[in-house]
Amino acid sequence: MNHDTPWIIIDTETTGFTKPIFAVDLAAQKMRGWEMDGAPFRRLLNHGCAIPAEVSRVHGYTREILERDGSPPAEVYEAFAAYAGDLPVVAYNLNYDRDQVLVPEWKRLGLAPIGRRGFCALKLAQRLLDPVPAGNCKLQTLRQYYRLPESGAHAALGDVLTVIDLMQRVLRPLAGKRGLDTWEKIQDFAGDEWYPSRLSFGKFKGRLYQEARDDAELMSWLEWLAESTNEKSSAMGRWYLGQLANGNGLEDAAMLDLQIQEQLAGPDVAVAGMVVFQQPEIELYQRLVESSRERLAGLELEYGIEKSKVDSVRSKLFSALRSYYQERDRLRLLVQFRKAFIDRLLAEGEEAAEKTATDYQRETAEKNREYDSTASALEGKRELNEDETARLKQLWRKLVRMFHPDLYEHDPEKRKTYERLTQAINEARDRGDIELLELIAKNPLAFILKQGWAAVALDGDRGLMELRSLYEHLQVRILEMIETLDNVRASADYQIFQAAEEDAAVIGQIVAAQQEDLEKEIAALQAEAERTAEEAKELAGEVPF
Repeated sequence: MNHDTPWIIIDTETTGFTKPIFAVDLAAQKMRGWEMDGAPFRRLLNHGCAIPAEVSRVHGYTREILERDGSPPAEVYEAFAAYAGDLPVVAYNLNYDRDQVLVPEWKRLGLAPIGRRGFCALKLAQRLLDPVPAGNCKLQTLRQYYRLPESGAHAALGDVLTVIDLMQRVLRPLAGKRGLDTWEKIQDFAGDEWYPSRLSFGKFKGRLYQEARDDAELMSWLEWLAESTNEKSSAMGRWYLGQLANGNGLEDAAMLDLQIQEQLAGPDVAVAGMVVFQQPEIELYQRLVESSRERLAGLELEYGIEKSKVDSVRSKLFSALRSYYQERDRLRLLVQFRKAFIDRLLAEGEEAAEKTATDYQRETAEKNREYDSTASALEGKRELNEDETARLKQLWRKLVRMFHPDLYEHDPEKRKTYERLTQAINEARDRGDIELLELIAKNPLAFILKQGWAAVALDGDRGLMELRSLYEHLQVRILEMIETLDNVRASADYQIFQAAEEDAAVIGQIVAAQQEDLEKEIAALQAEAERTAEEAKELAGEVPF
């Protein structure tokens, strides 16, 4: 992209996908070429409308927050029009942010459209990264996969900054390799008809369409797709066949991944340009495997630390509220089985109804065991201080690199030993058991023998096919761990932890609020339990439980 083309990138947070859709957070950043130009724009909008709870949990905005901090929409769009002028507008999902959210909103408000339609950054990413090494092109997945700075996920300005980082650090070098050096070329490239190299459905799901050159069955399937009565499927099939006929195709996904990793590695790594490998060397896949293992280890460590934060909150809340939850559940069971007793008494007679008492005792004992098990699992959960966290990271990273079971994916006996050892290492990490990690690090062989496991030795010999298979396996594990980590950070308990870091009184406030709700529920259940007891007495003369 030439350096003097002005444009603007935007993002919105909204009330969800149910129409009418209202924008509640609007952010933008002017750009000149690939670089930011001036200060960003960011405003909250107050439409005076309700926000579904499931949507509010994602971006954190409630009606109360917007009424306090938001501005009238017309006022926000007047300021945005002054900021954006007639610049072409880009968004990571342009069809949603501009076409489905902003344009209808401007029409409802009687406002003229702001800016001109630019290109979709998501489509640009999908095509430049094809076949996508990160598995998908969700913005937060790419941010974590390429280790881009965290700028505040699911906040409009944070997502704008993440898109800019993605474009500057990942997409810009790839665009340069393709000669996409002007705004017009990039816009045309992002808007061209295009389909992913990796098939996403059908009997060949997961295969690259380029493999049809050497696979007659896959070629026949593409020809069948091109003749489909469904126009969209037919267009896709015709496009694939046209690419094959023209000799077009992208580099192997692993090679693309290596190129991007090298570009992100820093100034010490020289990248002369994109290299197409007809026969990748073993050394190349060894580098890919090593890089992937390092990445996976970092994500697993990050997950362990974040999970410990969540467990710490859960432990505090559970300890403070256990007696209330346990009493509530006892009354729930009591009401449930008294109703069941009455129903069976009326339908089947006294003998059948009396069996309900046995069922009630069994369910009560099982529920108590669940509480004891939860208490045992959460016992001893605590937050490590800064020095302890640093030491735990150092020890765990060292151990997991030495003994990760993926080292012996094709050696079941050794892999089993490593799985046991890695499980012990991860459990120690999750408990914050630095002493055990230090014991294992000091003499891992002695620890293995003490547990009665087989001794193993490390070696680095790998065949090409084995290395390639291991690399692909590690990529899947990386994506799974990214998703798991995202789920932890999106949990309500993690949000409580973050709030408690800023204000230690938050935990007490939450306990007090939940205690009040539980007391109300317990009172209602107690009344229901007494009512069902009276009804049972009238019918049977006594209450068996």
